[in-house]
Amino acid sequence: MTDNWIDSNPALQALDAEAKHILRDAAVRKQILRGTVLFRPGDSCAHFPFVLSGSIRVQRLTETGKEIVLYRVRDNETCILTTAALVSEDAHSAEGVAETDVVACILPAERFNQLMSVSAGFRALVFDGYARRIAALMSRIEEIICVPVNVRLAERLLAMKAQDHRIETTQQALAADLATAREVVGRALKGFEAAGWVKLTRGGVEILDRRALAALRDAPRD
Repeated sequence: MTDNWIDSNPALQALDAEAKHILRDAAVRKQILRGTVLFRPGDSCAHFPFVLSGSIRVQRLTETGKEIVLYRVRDNETCILTTAALVSEDAHSAEGVAETDVVACILPAERFNQLMSVSAGFRALVFDGYARRIAALMSRIEEIICVPVNVRLAERLLAMKAQDHRIETTQQALAADLATAREVVGRALKGFEAAGWVKLTRGGVEILDRRALAALRDAPRD
C-alpha cells in the first residue's frame, strides 16, 4: 500500500520516521460497504481503524430498546471507543455501522500497541483525538438535556445533505440521532408540516422553508 494516506493527513505527516514505517508496513487498506456492522457490544477489539473517507455511525441500544447515536467517525478521524477498548484490553461497548461506503486503513492491535510504546507523536495523535471526542460528547449531552427536541430536529434536518430539498431518512433514524423516541420526532415533524416548513413523504422529509427552520435553530435560548 502506498503511503499517500499518511502524507495527506496533517497529523500523520508530523510522525517520526519509525512510526510512519510501522504504519506503511502494517496497515491494510479496506473498502467497507454501507450497512456493514464493524463491531458490536461484547466483541473483542483486534484493529485500530483510520477512516480515509465515508462515515461510521457509533451507537448504543439502551435497556428500553432506544437506539442512540453517540457520534460519527469521518474522514481522517479515529474511534474513541475503539481506542478505549484497545488501551484497556476490553471488549467493545457499542455498535459501529458503516453509514456510507467507507475506505479505511486498518492497523492490527499488536502494531497499535507497538506504536503507542515507541512513538510519542502517535500517542499524542491518539489521545488528542480522544480528548476532542470526549469534549464533543459532553457538548452533546448538554444539548440533549438543555435544547428542546424541535430545535435539535430543525438543526439536524438543515445539517443533512438534501437533493432537491428532500432528505432520505426515517423517523427512527432521526430519533436515534436526537436521543429521543420516534413518537416525539413524529409529533415534531407533524408540527413542522402543519406550519408549512416541511412535507413528510414515504421514507423521507422534504424541506419547504429552510429560513423558518434556521430561525428556530438560531433563536436565542434562555
